[in-house]
Amino acid sequence: MKIPIYQIDAFADKVFSGNPAAVVPLQKWLPDKTMQNIALENNLSETAFFIPAENGFHIRWFTPATEVNLCGHATLASAFVLFHHLNYQEKEIRFQSKSGLLKVTKDGELIVLDFPTSEVKGVEFQPNIEKAFGIKPQKCFKGREDLMFVFRNQGEIQNLKPDFSFLKTLEMRGIIATAPSGEFDFVSRFFAPREGIDEDPVTGSAHTMLIPYWAEKLGKTKLVAKQISKRGGVLYCKYAENRVEIGGNAQTYMTGEISIINDLCSTA
Repeated sequence: MKIPIYQIDAFADKVFSGNPAAVVPLQKWLPDKTMQNIALENNLSETAFFIPAENGFHIRWFTPATEVNLCGHATLASAFVLFHHLNYQEKEIRFQSKSGLLKVTKDGELIVLDFPTSEVKGVEFQPNIEKAFGIKPQKCFKGREDLMFVFRNQGEIQNLKPDFSFLKTLEMRGIIATAPSGEFDFVSRFFAPREGIDEDPVTGSAHTMLIPYWAEKLGKTKLVAKQISKRGGVLYCKYAENRVEIGGNAQTYMTGEISIINDLCSTA
């Protein structure tokens, strides 16, 4: 059996920037073990699989190590594949997922994600938190799946020296580091060593927590953010109470085909 695969740079104005994701359109689900092995073989932070569903599609996301409940950049990449490669003609794409209904639309050149917000709850620092980054953050917040640490300025974010072995002891999906910025409304970095990703280039799902925090902090509902990883990516954000909109560009890096041995598809 041969199935198509696309590698898309999400939140990118040009290839070799943003966050690469693999997208695998299917007519029906492969066994979980097979999808996990494909994600491991791709060795990207996320591989998205989707199948047709009533009034849209059903989407799932896998890191090289595990399935996750929500992934922004791979959802944007999947929508890009539908719009630009699979001739999807509707203005809105509806993805059913483990995080509920996710809507994606086009706004000019941008693809815009409509995601549920995460809670942003202030919590106490864990002991020896300076060891996590080489510097103590100003504040700490807990979201649905992530911890978020707020620092003074963009320079501190750029110069963080994460201790990944220590970050693995923090029992959350990922760790967000963020600060205000002169050029953008805010900047961030995202670390998820427990999920097999030391640093993610651009993380849409982290902005379900970042956008509500900075919208309230800055007193505005429309914000422009940048994740300042090595590859980097710009996100165009809007806060709407219990939902956030996250917009970005995407670029096709590669299209191809996966050969699946039938025996692998017959066992879960």
